[in-house]
Amino acid sequence: MTRDNVSRENVSRENVSATLAIAVPAAKVFAVLADPTTHSAIDGTGWVQESVSRTPLTEAGQIFRMDMHHAGHPNGDYQVVNKVQVLDPPRAIGWLTGYDKGDGHLEFGGWLWRYDLASLGPSETEVTLTYDWSAVPRSIREYLQFPPFGPEHLINSLHHLAELVSGR
Repeated sequence: MTRDNVSRENVSRENVSATLAIAVPAAKVFAVLADPTTHSAIDGTGWVQESVSRTPLTEAGQIFRMDMHHAGHPNGDYQVVNKVQVLDPPRAIGWLTGYDKGDGHLEFGGWLWRYDLASLGPSETEVTLTYDWSAVPRSIREYLQFPPFGPEHLINSLHHLAELVSGR
């Protein structure tokens, strides 16, 4: 259950965010976000297909991989590598997205997905999802447009998260 009057979006020059109040305790929301197998169900773009990594996210620096699909990608289907940057249960979780260059070397483009959770009481959590591309180098910005989606995709993700956690 959600309170739509708390939903809001914010777009700046270097990040986009959306916030939604969810009638579930923060620890329960955090547990779902720390489980990579739930990310395809949460995704508001439809690009995340399936988690290759099945291990819960438990520490900064942890790597997890996701199968993706995007019609605009040269291969259509591809895989991303994510590196946990922020892990502060049950308040914040975030990761950088990149790829494996094929030789075991991981390359990260500078964009970060982050969820911040604020308890609004014992059974309600305000969740803010932020996509931040402020660290993306100019060389990448020459061929990728940021953000690669509209702000509605973040609020869609939060609504998917709310449905998922309310059903658990």
